[in-house]
Amino acid sequence: MNKQDIINRFVSYVTIDTEADPNSDTCPSSEKQWDLANKLVEELKEMGMQDVSIDENAYVMATLPSNVNHVVPTIGFVSHFDTTPDYTGANVRPQIIENYDGKDIVLNKEENIVLSPDYFEDLLLYKGQTLITTDGTTLLGADDKAGITEIMEAMKYLIAHPEIKHGTIRVGFTPDEEIGRGAHKFDVNKFNADWAYTMDGSQVGELEYENFNAAGAKVKVNGKIVHPGYAKGKMINSMLIANEFIAALPENDVPERTSGYEGFYHLYSIEGKVEETNLQLIIRDHDRQKYEDRKKFLEKVAADLNTKHGEGTVEIEIADQYFNMKEKVEPVMHIVDIAEEAMKQLNITPLIKPIRGGTDGSQLSYMGLPCPNIFAGGHNFHGRYEYVPVESIIKATEVIIKIAELTAKKYQS
Repeated sequence: MNKQDIINRFVSYVTIDTEADPNSDTCPSSEKQWDLANKLVEELKEMGMQDVSIDENAYVMATLPSNVNHVVPTIGFVSHFDTTPDYTGANVRPQIIENYDGKDIVLNKEENIVLSPDYFEDLLLYKGQTLITTDGTTLLGADDKAGITEIMEAMKYLIAHPEIKHGTIRVGFTPDEEIGRGAHKFDVNKFNADWAYTMDGSQVGELEYENFNAAGAKVKVNGKIVHPGYAKGKMINSMLIANEFIAALPENDVPERTSGYEGFYHLYSIEGKVEETNLQLIIRDHDRQKYEDRKKFLEKVAADLNTKHGEGTVEIEIADQYFNMKEKVEPVMHIVDIAEEAMKQLNITPLIKPIRGGTDGSQLSYMGLPCPNIFAGGHNFHGRYEYVPVESIIKATEVIIKIAELTAKKYQS
């Protein structure tokens, strides 16, 4: 593989602004996502992929036909081209750091923005490698344009090397993953794969088939505004009642105090005045029963406050977002085994662990397409300190190729 070609491809993707818009009800949620989607369509056609398509919602699909005579399951690889609205993805100016020396990287001298291994210890894993960073004013977009780069480079390599035997491979690129809608309009029947892998993890070796069960909760607290000088027995301050709701949450069940399989409640938005306060939370847990118990707990907190302050004071609405893909992947664990074996054959140590989040793969698994997640190589997603080692992109590309090769061998009669 040509390292500079990979850098050029990745940079060409991240410099296209594809920030998703959670306040839009269109698909894709932002018009600018079409720019990269259409570019990918043209590149897929140019490299010789078959059945290249883009639908009315910007979902891109293509096929690499089998080059063997025996029957092999059709496998897929999926990545998303939108970037998070958590941090700006406009005017991304990547910096190339060759032969990284393990020291501080000055992202932006004028604003004194520094990417330091003293804080981000993972940087030390990549001494001597080529890093791509931000300029400190935007995110990078390795989440998930590194994944797209890897899929595209793998398909290009397989086309150029027909001596590598493989079955039919489907690729898919999706909008709006970062706002939880990446799989909502994904046509699983059209994709027509037996299973797939999302290339959307982080550190080299990550292989994930467990993720959170997830819900969102909206809490509305109703108060009553009167002149504060004459408020005794009349005013109901919704902000103070909202504070009671927050205080009732377990203080250690928060993202900053949990890890591994531990679940949490995350309060991420408060907007309030005396007459009305609105809270928004997310609920996360790997264990389905604990997840259901967490939802019931929030409902009980609301009910208790209504008993105390009057019925209708607190309104709560809880909606499921996605579920743990483990339930759908465990019956077909051979698809994880193939990915694990591919990494081992490439001298990559598999890091099999639960995702403390969700991917398109979790929703796709429940839509009938079992879909574990594989590393894409980036770090510090969703902010100015995001970076990706080029060598990690290369390794992920090699994993895709090896999975295709091993799948063909596994089903050889």
